[in-house]
Amino acid sequence: MIMTRRHFGRLSGLTIGAFINPGYAQTRSRYGDRVIIVGADILGASIAYHLAKRGAKVTLLDKVGPAAGTTKNSFAWLNAYGKTPRSYYEFNILGIYGWHRLEREIGSALQLQWGGTVQWRSTEDLNLSETRQHILERESWGYSIRLIDTSDIQSLVANVRLGDVGVASFAEQEGTVDPVVAATVLVDCAKRLGATVQYPAQVVGFDLAEGRVRAIRTTQGTIEADYFVLAAGNDLPQLAKQIGITVPLIESKGIVARSAPCPRLLDRLVFPPGVNIKQNPNGQIVASQNDRKIVDTAEAKAIGEDYFRQAAKYFPNLETVRPAEVNICYRVMPKDEHPILGRTERYPNVYVAAQHSGMTCAPIVGQLVSEELLDGVDIDLLTPYRPSRFA
Repeated sequence: MIMTRRHFGRLSGLTIGAFINPGYAQTRSRYGDRVIIVGADILGASIAYHLAKRGAKVTLLDKVGPAAGTTKNSFAWLNAYGKTPRSYYEFNILGIYGWHRLEREIGSALQLQWGGTVQWRSTEDLNLSETRQHILERESWGYSIRLIDTSDIQSLVANVRLGDVGVASFAEQEGTVDPVVAATVLVDCAKRLGATVQYPAQVVGFDLAEGRVRAIRTTQGTIEADYFVLAAGNDLPQLAKQIGITVPLIESKGIVARSAPCPRLLDRLVFPPGVNIKQNPNGQIVASQNDRKIVDTAEAKAIGEDYFRQAAKYFPNLETVRPAEVNICYRVMPKDEHPILGRTERYPNVYVAAQHSGMTCAPIVGQLVSEELLDGVDIDLLTPYRPSRFA
């Protein structure tokens, strides 16, 4: 079978429509339609769902269970706010559109929360000019973001107590989701579509023949397949190393602190100076921040406590609320901070999937990976993210 290319232009109405309402072609993969996916975090869950929807014979493996890795501790901000270059920004936009598509396909079980993000910087912030320029640039790209003033903040966020505001914005199309709920729902939907889910299943080796992987050996037995998708998050480098493939990830840690369920306070994401906060559908207040450095678990607990103290400066209702749990999130961060998505040169039936912003991009990744595998195509949109760039 000759590998063909599938072209996508820039973000036009036609292209967006194709992504939101994909007309799936009949399965015509090169080798067959038996696919094993290693890793049941958000990327693996989305890939499993989209492949099962296409009618592939899917087996999803995880050493612990759905959403047990990085996904469990993700803040899950669905956005394209800080994504560069523009091609990667557009990729994240397609991820946001993909969540709307999944919401229509699956329904309210995903518990997606739309309503946008309100964020502001104090007058003491040294980067106010750069922040303002960034907002204006994104607005010029078509992002639904705009500069706002203090009266706008107060109309968008109830019961907020403002200090000095140097620059503020509202990004209307952004949203969030409980990452564990989202990944679990996608896995459950894949199962209803015929996928097999096995955990705990630790990979212990691969069977190779004639330039292909023929089977995967796990603690639950050996399974043959036509394609193998490695989406094991931070375990991916060691997993791929077993078959001589290099997947370069770097360490990137963050903190996510969660309260016990509280009365409803927030209807959207709110990022005042020093903390990012949201409220899950179950009432948990979730707090994080991108710029803090973490050394160990004890320090993480203190940082999580500080997030809630920062949040209470802006929301008096949170003055008595403390985190019930504080976790270190070990982000899946490729060496150049951009996705690694594609077949490997050494074994063409092995596909690698790893990226930061996996929560935002999971729907579009799942859709495109399923098309590349089952339709035997190379999709141009993924060209910048091939694993071969690290060869």
